[in-house]
Amino acid sequence: MTVLVTGSTGLVGERLLPRLMEADLPCRVLVRPGKAYPEGIEAATGDILDPSTLPAAVRGVSAIVHLAAVFRTQDTDLIWKSNLDGTRNLIAAAKAHAPGARFIMASTSNVYNPDNPHPGREDDPVNPQHAYPASKVAAEKELRESGLNWSIIRFPFVYGDGDGHLESLPKYVSNWHPAQRMSTIHHRDVAKAIKFALDGRFDRRVVNIADGAPASIYELTGLLGVKMASSAEPLSNPWYLHVDSSLSRSLGFHCSVHSVYQAQQEGVI
Repeated sequence: MTVLVTGSTGLVGERLLPRLMEADLPCRVLVRPGKAYPEGIEAATGDILDPSTLPAAVRGVSAIVHLAAVFRTQDTDLIWKSNLDGTRNLIAAAKAHAPGARFIMASTSNVYNPDNPHPGREDDPVNPQHAYPASKVAAEKELRESGLNWSIIRFPFVYGDGDGHLESLPKYVSNWHPAQRMSTIHHRDVAKAIKFALDGRFDRRVVNIADGAPASIYELTGLLGVKMASSAEPLSNPWYLHVDSSLSRSLGFHCSVHSVYQAQQEGVI
């Protein structure tokens, strides 16, 4: 099994690759010219926005783990181009040159509507207004209708392994309600979920992956020594960014890092 990984130098990919290698999964990474990649991994030089580079990248692989995405930027055109057009290009290359490969796409729990009446479930209608989740919904649709053997994993807030993501949270949530809860997932369990998908356990499914302990913004920033102002005002969207992960559990997936507090205790935050 050769696994093609896109986005291998990103926040998730950089921490996923070593875990795939530890599991003895031969990996090939799609990297732009001049980009560094780990020793012992096969590299295909290319870009998801350049279709001419993708046949060589996908040829001979048994699975594609598509992590490449653009998120935190004000350039909405770049977000749509990368997340939708780039995914379309990769799907087309897979259909032409690796039609039997599993195509696993990382998506986001941000697709769920802020006013959802319960934690976001995979079968909930979604109509996100911001470019990043909207582009992900569009890319999901392309993959589901591709005819490939696909799976889509919707991740919530990803953290751990010293990635700095949690540490950056306070600057984005300073005006949020302190009681807003948010589902989280550690990189260790991101890798575990990807391995589940590679084994075929998520075939042709959209699956939420999250630990069982969504924490409030007040608690998460408190872990970092940042004190938010307290408030007992009603919370207008209590289920925003809180996802239902019961489907993944029914399929046999269970997190190894059950909360940010466990991660803190183990020193893997």
